[in-house]
Amino acid sequence: MHTTSVSPVFIGRTTELDVLTSALARAEAGAPQALVIGGEAGVGKTRLLEEFLSVAEAAQAVTALGACLEIGADGLPYASVVGALRSLHRRLGPELEQAALGHEEELARLLPDLGEVGREAAEESGRGRLFELTVDLLEKLSEHRTIVLAIEDLHWAGRSTRDLLSFLFRSVQRGRLLVVATYRADDIHRRHPLRPFLAELERLRAVERIDLPRFTRDEVERQLSGILRATPEHSFVSQVYQRSEGNAFFVEELACSIGSGCGVGISDSLRDLLLVRVEALPEEAQRVVRVAAEGGSSVEYPLLAAVAQLPEDDLIEALRAAVGASILLPTADGDGYRFRHALVREAVGDDLLPGERSRLNRRYAEALEAQPGLVRKDERVTRLASYWYYANDADKAVPAVLAAAFSARRRSAYGEQLALLERAMELWESVSEETREGLRYRDGAAEVYPPCGCYSDSEDSRLRYLDMLAEATVAARRGGSRDRAYTLPKRALRLIDATEDPLRAAWFWTQRSRAVVSLRRGDGRAELLKARALVDGLPPSAVQADVLSRFAAWEMLYQATEEGVRTAEEAVRLARQVGAREVELHARITLAVLHSHLEPAERALQELDEVIAEAKTSHDPDLLARAYTNISSVMESVGLSARSAEVARSGAAVAEQHGLARDSGAFIVGNLVEALISTGEWDEAEKQSARGRDWARAENTLGSLATHDAELALLRGDLARAEEFLERSWENLGRKYLEPQQAIPMADLVVRISRRTGRFAQARATALESIEAGFPPGTERYAWPLLFHAAQAEADSIGLPDAEPGRADVLARIHAAADGLRVTAPVWQAWAYMAEAELTRAGGHSDAALWCRAVAALEPLERPYQLATARFRQAEALVGAGDREGAQEPLSQAAQCAERLGAAHLRREIALLAERARILLGPREPRAAEPPSQDGGLGLTRRESEVLRLVAAGRSNRQIAEELFISPKTASVHVSNILAKLGVGGRGEAAALAHRLGLFVPHGTTHTASA
Repeated sequence: MHTTSVSPVFIGRTTELDVLTSALARAEAGAPQALVIGGEAGVGKTRLLEEFLSVAEAAQAVTALGACLEIGADGLPYASVVGALRSLHRRLGPELEQAALGHEEELARLLPDLGEVGREAAEESGRGRLFELTVDLLEKLSEHRTIVLAIEDLHWAGRSTRDLLSFLFRSVQRGRLLVVATYRADDIHRRHPLRPFLAELERLRAVERIDLPRFTRDEVERQLSGILRATPEHSFVSQVYQRSEGNAFFVEELACSIGSGCGVGISDSLRDLLLVRVEALPEEAQRVVRVAAEGGSSVEYPLLAAVAQLPEDDLIEALRAAVGASILLPTADGDGYRFRHALVREAVGDDLLPGERSRLNRRYAEALEAQPGLVRKDERVTRLASYWYYANDADKAVPAVLAAAFSARRRSAYGEQLALLERAMELWESVSEETREGLRYRDGAAEVYPPCGCYSDSEDSRLRYLDMLAEATVAARRGGSRDRAYTLPKRALRLIDATEDPLRAAWFWTQRSRAVVSLRRGDGRAELLKARALVDGLPPSAVQADVLSRFAAWEMLYQATEEGVRTAEEAVRLARQVGAREVELHARITLAVLHSHLEPAERALQELDEVIAEAKTSHDPDLLARAYTNISSVMESVGLSARSAEVARSGAAVAEQHGLARDSGAFIVGNLVEALISTGEWDEAEKQSARGRDWARAENTLGSLATHDAELALLRGDLARAEEFLERSWENLGRKYLEPQQAIPMADLVVRISRRTGRFAQARATALESIEAGFPPGTERYAWPLLFHAAQAEADSIGLPDAEPGRADVLARIHAAADGLRVTAPVWQAWAYMAEAELTRAGGHSDAALWCRAVAALEPLERPYQLATARFRQAEALVGAGDREGAQEPLSQAAQCAERLGAAHLRREIALLAERARILLGPREPRAAEPPSQDGGLGLTRRESEVLRLVAAGRSNRQIAEELFISPKTASVHVSNILAKLGVGGRGEAAALAHRLGLFVPHGTTHTASA
């Protein structure tokens, strides 16, 4: 019987191939696509992918394939993406180099062919910048051609590869690009690192999932026909189908083992089945296969030859036998060999004896040390570390693993760096003292960590276990492993004698503080206090400056004080003294913002301008982005909204230019949105918010943008969307340990939404909770609106029985909180006037003079919505005082502004007041008879509908008359007509009917309100 190992006919998979080709068509039309194919080992993922890539090539697409390597945690950073980009580089050459122009040093972290890696990133955003540049590169390359990027074996992908692919799936917005990846589903156990990645993909609508099933019996029969080149017997098909259970690879192995006349026949174990063809090889070929199995997913021929130690002719014959038996295959680049299927490699590797495995790894390591050119330069240190580790030689392994960790760090592959460092720490106790003596710390990895700064003699500059913990802590934080970033400093602090080594202890406490905040387990202050106590009185150092800078930054965010200013000043002084330039500039940003919190903003703005000028020459885009973030925020805080928007646009452009759009850039866009809301450019604000959401990855940024979206929806009058966005804010920001700049605006939104929906008790409780928490200096921009809206809720709930108890105390507490806030910025003074006028209204009397004063304060400012609100209230107060003529102009101006802004709710309230007061807001046709209102078909006129609304709210005839500017007698007549039309016996029944039919938005008030 003649057999081939693979059926020459592509069997089945019609549905799956249709899904892939449809995605290809959409990509060709300019809509980027992403698909993930899952299936058990051997089910045919690779064959399906090969078939699809052939289809894509026939359609003139450029295809590039990369595979994740099986060395996992030892892994080559971004191995699969590097392979795919190398393939693209080979095919596109100068075009790819042109697309990468200007960013070669950073993209070299992914594609070493572009040159040497540039300056190491100082913060975790460096990895984000690399990812962003990768997206930009692929978008440029796919602008005028279709590119298919295929990634195999995601189950072996390292952390950095998973993170990059996740970013790619979420971020590609344009281009004719299709990304397809495969993974082995049966390997994904509950704790497998790919599981969270797959769960994230489930939430991405842009990623399509294909689950590849096993073959049916008919498909197995067709596969066997192709392999055997003849129609198989029915019993044989049944036997193979039963034993293979439709797994395509097992079908091949069963067919070949029987067809070759192997004595094993249909094996009783999977391992035996996979080894059948290996054991049928000549002895030397079996030996070469065992050597290749330990070399990696693929092995270069020169390296294989060095380790196999066979005469070249014998080696070639052995390889020819292994290739002829479809056990090994030449690699795509023709430089080496790989196993036809990973299952065979695993079976061969598992069959090695323990001593045999370590001996082979030692030979690989020795060969690579003797001839480093046997493998690619960018793979050398990582593979050497893996070989020495599995050779069980700690003295050789630890230096190699540390070198690989350093290389991973240089490439922003922090997940792999962390895994390698943990491996080095695992082996540390097995390392000889002589080897330890020769290890030195690679300075600069752990930011301002002090190994070289606090010891003067060379003996003490050697590497310590704590130094590896410090490196691992930073790698965990930068790589997004927040739990490890929390536990590693804890382990270090247990090992440190703080009295003997206070700087290291202080450094780890600052890292602990950052991790606590990241995990929302606290605000980080307690940890910073410990760090500060440890550095007090020590000689100047970068650690001491950094601790003080971070403590001052905490004060800037949570509780600005003069002590915080002095702390920031001391941080600047120390940083300058020890030459810690980055720490100095960050401390100066903090100092400037603290100044803005405690005094007029002019000085702070000048200081921030100076930092921006210096940061532009520092080659530190993170620092520059932070400066833009804070200067635009300070401008918005004091009412310079147009300037804030201009600066935020510049900052977002700078962030995008440096590959930080999806990091700092998204946060700066949030500042832009806030400024545009203030200036009344709501359509542009919505556009920019959508841009920010496309960019944003950090939870804080997403939460901030959702808060702005809730504000916009509320201003537009869309309560349902406002509540939806507010819930998103909670989801992203959490409900505990919020910074005041997060907590107060969110509380303000709760107060406003609750007031608009008639939940006055909730509005009151939320406002009082915020007042109780206090408004630190620097939060005036948030506190004044909250107090105004709290007073507004109290005014709107007048007359509701449940709201009357405690009102006087609530108003007194709002007054007291207002008395404690600064009014040094004109916009704060305007808010103060509005709050005072609203508090007077909440006391039962709306004073037109107070509203007039608020209007005068708002007119020179960039706050059109607040100005319209104040004019509306001024007109309402004038109408209440009987001056309808005087109300005409402010009410018309408010109406025009509300119309222009699209402030639907305010527009309705203005129209209602104009209707009640018989004020014409503009030229109108002569009044016709009142049309029936939208009253559920009850036949009420519009006026009767208004009266019924007030009856439902519990108003008396006199209160109705006052509200609608009619006489009590007229009100009584309307009530009588309503009762007759409704066929009810009294006011209570009428109110109950109105509520039951849902005729009115339940806000429980007759006072008009604005958002």
